[in-house]
Amino acid sequence: MKNIELKQVNSGGCCETAAKINIDLEASLNKELPIAIIGAGPVGLAAAAHLANTGERFLLIESGGSVGSNILNWGHVRLFSPWQYNIDKIAKKILEDHAWKAPVLDELPLGCELVNDYLIPLANLPEIKPYLLLNTKVVSISKKGLDKMKSANREKSSFILYLEQNGVSKRIEARAVIDATGTWSHPNPINADNVWTKEEKGLKQHIYYGIPDIKGEHKDKYKGKRVAVVGGGHSAINTILELSQLNNGVEITWIMRKKSIEDAYGGEDKDALEARGELGSRIHQLVDAGQVKVYTPFFIHQLIKTNGGITITGESKGSEKTLSTVDEIIANTGSRPDFSFIREIRLSIDNATESVEALAPLIDPNLHSCGTVRPHGEEILRQPEKDFYIVGMKSYGRAPTFLMATGYEQVRSIVAHLTGNFDSAKKVELDLPETGVCSVNLVSQSSTQSCCGNGVSKC
Repeated sequence: MKNIELKQVNSGGCCETAAKINIDLEASLNKELPIAIIGAGPVGLAAAAHLANTGERFLLIESGGSVGSNILNWGHVRLFSPWQYNIDKIAKKILEDHAWKAPVLDELPLGCELVNDYLIPLANLPEIKPYLLLNTKVVSISKKGLDKMKSANREKSSFILYLEQNGVSKRIEARAVIDATGTWSHPNPINADNVWTKEEKGLKQHIYYGIPDIKGEHKDKYKGKRVAVVGGGHSAINTILELSQLNNGVEITWIMRKKSIEDAYGGEDKDALEARGELGSRIHQLVDAGQVKVYTPFFIHQLIKTNGGITITGESKGSEKTLSTVDEIIANTGSRPDFSFIREIRLSIDNATESVEALAPLIDPNLHSCGTVRPHGEEILRQPEKDFYIVGMKSYGRAPTFLMATGYEQVRSIVAHLTGNFDSAKKVELDLPETGVCSVNLVSQSSTQSCCGNGVSKC
């Protein structure tokens, strides 16, 4: 522990001197507290690896029963970025010190391969495992003894995290917090006005938010059904391509807000990314063959449950319209960050993207794809609340342009700053090509691969 410098206060006498001593003592003691990382996905685990590499105390807190628990919800999906962009350099170094063998770096992993072959081995390292709390939810974060409005001595006050673990509430103290909780578990509604309606909430048993495992776990769910896929991005395209391969009488309706269907096809054979272009060509062929009924632009206003299924009403080209009744809906409408548990923290959040405010101009999806968002670090990500950071997918808010490699650079810079290596924190130590690393899901026409195993029960 560092020596405490005591300074006599000229005005106010002994009472102010005592207050100064207490403040300095608290600041010094805070240095002995751990840094709390919330979320044990790729970016949260990378932060843990960087802290472990510097010998800094930390706690890694995960609400799920496994590291990478959100990824396991789409474990059957292949990433568009190869292994080389999905492995943090420091994490790789520590793993290799324990005889871990890296995957073939130019191959594209499935989601559950990312968990099984990288995240779980990383989490099981002796440098990390003792400090990992699974099945532990952070329900609130505050500054010790202060509410959001109090400013006196705020920067020197530690953070208090309230946790729920196995039905029991716990309270821990930390000197800094890195929020890497992502956005996956908070999908956007399918309502065109982006609000949750009572009707949509009541139909959740018939609406799947995300990318279902149509060839595996969810195969029987869509057999012979009338299925509406909502969304105009690559996730929706992959969902439709997999549904089309069921060959069991499934009827596919595709609903999106794009001005024309051609906007969804992308560059096709002119695309700089061959695999992404192939994806557009395949869905183009499917639509032209009449295997998919397309409604675009279409803005969903209401879902009505009837004896015959779900009726979808909305607006198209200025007119009210009711679509054919469907049995199931798959929503590929993106996701949003959850700020509910950090309401007592002073934040600077962009009012449009809901990203870290200083980051917003760099990631605006109207201007950037994931390949053109440049690396950034602590200085961009710092919040008004000293030593509180939002990283990873959550730092991008609602913008879909996030890359794991960029998240790794975020936490490298932040850890450097928190451990006093300020020069390193200011440097950008990541160089991404303009194309070839976007996290777009790609379905192989003949792929039936599975990677369940290594202790992972849900892939």
